[in-house]
Formats: sequence, C-alpha cells, structure tokens
Amino acid sequence: MSVPADLVLYGYFRSSAVFRVRIALNLKGLKPELRFVHLRKDGGQHHSEAYKRVNPQQLVPALISGGHTIGQSLAIIEYLDEVAPQPPLLPKDAIAKARVRQIALGVACDIHPLPNLRVLQYLKNRLGADEEALLEWQRHWIGEGFAALERLLAGDPATGKFCHGDSPTLADICLIPQMTNARRVELELAPYPTLLRIEEAAYRLPAFVAARPENQPDAE
Repeated sequence: MSVPADLVLYGYFRSSAVFRVRIALNLKGLKPELRFVHLRKDGGQHHSEAYKRVNPQQLVPALISGGHTIGQSLAIIEYLDEVAPQPPLLPKDAIAKARVRQIALGVACDIHPLPNLRVLQYLKNRLGADEEALLEWQRHWIGEGFAALERLLAGDPATGKFCHGDSPTLADICLIPQMTNARRVELELAPYPTLLRIEEAAYRLPAFVAARPENQPDAE
C-alpha cells in the first residue's frame, strides 16, 4: 500500500492532537494540504455544518486520504505508519509494541481528555469555574499523568533516548505535545526529569521542531 497523493489535514495550530499528527507526517516526510479549523472563532469552527460533514465528531484532526476521511489522531498516525512504513513508529516485537501503545494511550486517553478545550468550556460555562480554578484543574490532571509516566519510564531499561529505545515512536509523538500543554499552564516540570530529557532529545529532530504550534501557518 502506498500513500495517496491527495492528503488533506484539517487542524488547529494549538491542538495537541493535531500536533501529534504533524510530528508523524514530518517524520514520514509527508506534506498534506492544510485546512485550518479555528476552535475558538465563530463559536468554534469545528461545530460548523461544513466541518460536521468532514468529521461528524466535530473534532480535529481529520485526515483525508484517497477520498477517505480518518478522525482521531492515533488512528491517523497508525494509518500513516502502515502506508508509509519508514521510519517505523511502532516496534515489531509484540511486547515492545504494547509498551509503546501503553505510554501513548497514557497520554492520549488518561491525560489529554481532562484538560481539553471542551471540558474546560463546560467547567467554565456550566459549572462556573473561574480562570484560576481552570488552571488548577489542568495542572492537577497533567501532573497526575506525568507522575505516572515518569515512574513508568525512569525505571525501565527499555527507555532510551526516547520513550522506547533510541528512535522516536508513537509514545514520543503523544508525549511531546502534552509537554507543551503543561508549559502553557505553567506546570512545574522539575519532578519529571525523564520526560524533560526525552523532550530535549525530541527537539533535536527537525520533525518535532517544525510541528510546534508556533511554527504553523495559522499560529497566532
């Protein structure tokens, strides 16, 4: 299977889920057409009728490939890894692959949803949380998740320069955008030296640097 030539990525510069997909695309050397969906303008452009037709979940990212639309960042990344297998983003060994997925899902499923925009909007608009409460909510849940990841990674010989070994995998693709989110809410990161070391290694690679939110055409 080869990569269709007509890749289109719908995204928003600050979305950490889109950030993940940008890293994967960069590592694979793929350059999709970019279409921007602003999550804060016009009541959230992801709620527009036009975008609902692209992705009924009303979430970014969405990738169009060969006329097919794929939602959910991890599904997109694993699709890209199948159609453009070099460099691989998952190990071949079953246990190693499960470990990488465990780390990735620890970010994507356990950390990412709680400080996400739609949760924060609900806390603010429906439950009356003020800005300081929202910041505390984000710091708490990111910190809880990072503490677990630090314990998991620091004591495991499978951890190398990156989350698994010495090459970036799906695990790093999920971790690095969440580190950016942590900095945005001014979470103290000193308790997570392994995560900081992996982040430093990642940003030695152009694929990660080019994917940063501030380096996107729609950055504000």
